[in-house]
Amino acid sequence: MCGAIKGGPSLEGVDVANQAVIQGIVTRGDEPVGNAYVRLLDAGGEFTAEVPTSATGQFRFFAAPGSWTLRTLAPRADVVERQVVAQKGSVAEVAVTV
Repeated sequence: MCGAIKGGPSLEGVDVANQAVIQGIVTRGDEPVGNAYVRLLDAGGEFTAEVPTSATGQFRFFAAPGSWTLRTLAPRADVVERQVVAQKGSVAEVAVTV
């Protein structure tokens, strides 16, 4: 049975109207990957922020609108990069498989 919860963390109580949110989940097969690290890199490839994934593989960033790269580092896995565009008033959901 899949242990991963679809999508990023709950947005209950978050006013998304004035935020640009990037969130998602990191999985290996059908299982969530906890304690992986997801880095947020700006359009020039510069490091901006990093968060560990939760036990359910979820992560979230509040970012400025624009183009970003997510770099995921997990034990026993190659580095995975995903391009994402953040927009104010919207949630960019990203699924990363390692």
